[in-house]
Amino acid sequence: MEIDARRAYIDALKMLGRRELSEAQVRQRLARKEHEEAAIDEAVARLLEDRAIDDTRVAEAIARTETSYRKRGKLRVKRKIESAGIASATAKHAVDDVFGALDADALLESALAKRLRSGGISDDREFNRLYRYLVGQGFESDRVLARLKTLKSRR
Repeated sequence: MEIDARRAYIDALKMLGRRELSEAQVRQRLARKEHEEAAIDEAVARLLEDRAIDDTRVAEAIARTETSYRKRGKLRVKRKIESAGIASATAKHAVDDVFGALDADALLESALAKRLRSGGISDDREFNRLYRYLVGQGFESDRVLARLKTLKSRR
């Protein structure tokens, strides 16, 4: 039993050496490697004690990555964190922290710039396409609608 726990621990360390993972993700991946449940529990307990696993740190890293590189909105970032197996309260806290330091309008503008073709909105079809894209990226629908209406009225 001790040997199984040690193997699970070493496998988990290798996974964590490649990228930051939540406790749930580590458990899933160890289970896929066919480690026994007791060995997984022991390995995870040790990793938590060593602070090698920290769901708060993972949530904040995901939030920063999703906003900085992928230009995603609050709702999509929160869903992404929760999909990593992190508790909703932890996800909300991480999103609030990251978005507290960001300019939400600038983030929306940046995401919009990635998709805006001609510098303006030429017709209703383009308006709808941009709206679906931005809402799908996790931006609040009322904020998206207001920004797109402003762009459309310039034409």
